[in-house]
Amino acid sequence: MTSLTPEAPQLDGVPEKPAAGGSRRSPADELRDHLQAYAARVRGGDMGSLPAVLGLIVLCAVFGVLRPAFLTAGNFANLFTQGAVITTIAMGLVFVLLLGEIDLSAGFTSGVAGAVLAVTLTKHGWPLPAALAAAIATGVVIGLVLGTLVARVGIPSFVVTLGGFLAFQGVVLIIIGQGGNIPVTDETVVAIQNKNLAPGLGWVLFVLVAAGYAATRVLVARSRRRKGLDTEPLVVSAVKVAGVVAVTAAAVAVLNEERSRNVLVVSLKGVPIVVPVLVVLLALGTFVLGYTRYGLHIYAVGGNAEAARRAGIKVARIRTSVFVIGSTMAAVAGIFAASRANSVDPNAGGSNTLLYAVGAAVIGGTSLFGGRGRIVDAVVGGAVVAVIDNGMGLLGYSSGVKFVVTGLVLVVAAGVDALSRRRAAASGA
Repeated sequence: MTSLTPEAPQLDGVPEKPAAGGSRRSPADELRDHLQAYAARVRGGDMGSLPAVLGLIVLCAVFGVLRPAFLTAGNFANLFTQGAVITTIAMGLVFVLLLGEIDLSAGFTSGVAGAVLAVTLTKHGWPLPAALAAAIATGVVIGLVLGTLVARVGIPSFVVTLGGFLAFQGVVLIIIGQGGNIPVTDETVVAIQNKNLAPGLGWVLFVLVAAGYAATRVLVARSRRRKGLDTEPLVVSAVKVAGVVAVTAAAVAVLNEERSRNVLVVSLKGVPIVVPVLVVLLALGTFVLGYTRYGLHIYAVGGNAEAARRAGIKVARIRTSVFVIGSTMAAVAGIFAASRANSVDPNAGGSNTLLYAVGAAVIGGTSLFGGRGRIVDAVVGGAVVAVIDNGMGLLGYSSGVKFVVTGLVLVVAAGVDALSRRRAAASGA
């Protein structure tokens, strides 16, 4: 599903120019020129999520050869549920990282939101909509406080969110109690990470994703033509749409296979319910960053805050808002975590949650220096982290080895980012 997002907000594509003599150029020529332009951008340092995509392909191939069980339908479904929390937090962190800031408290923010959900549902008997609203509101308030301290007071985000990391860990302990564990038994919440769509609904999801992506490309092309801007060649759009259709159809077909080892006891088939939720979050984040004035302002502030201020952009407001978005997404991830575990404990949001989420965003292609990144980066990076964790687990490696490998991949990704920026600066991009 990585093709769901455009190269926002940068121009994507090659101008459609008539060939000599006034005749239009052939689709093959347009495709060749587009590939040449893309190769030039890569050589200039604009690699985006390409390294992560290539790494993901290599990892899947290696684990598939070493442990054939990695490529089964059951394990494929597990990757979605395992990576949902990390990917969702990483989506929110993309907004923060685009400004060159950091949020070290995102992991425990998800824990606080999950604890609020569990307490309001289980101990106080709130209706589900009210409990969910309370959990999301918790993320909004946390983000507003963090963003205000960074943007208005001027405290570095590293210091503010490090303080939040410690404080929110204490808040989780206070809400739940030392050594306590609050079960989450609401069927709707539990279903998010533990139930699947009916096979027919999986194909409905496929149609919606494919049609939505195709319609988006058509609408964007028309809008750019009306404004007199260069548009992507039709053949390139067709290839991208075909790629999304093929990948999505294959994923749905695999997930609709029977995954239960004992069909007489329980049937396990269909797309996990968390998948369409992730698709919606991906689509919303992509729309905000790629097709709204607010998204353009985020990129502008991340690229050059002073220039953005002189252009009339409310820089402090943008800085505050990205922390609100990041913490809100962390709160959604806290709901996912509570669903998967069917409970919330004092360690909610701790352990490797934050490290993996930051790693997912950076590994996927979001720059630590600000100004460069897309929501799809979090999805691709989250997939890489999930594949490493899952594949090495199947091979019997310890948690220590997993941490070492994931850390090395993160360092390599950060190194690629730094080298890309140096090359882009040298080429004048």
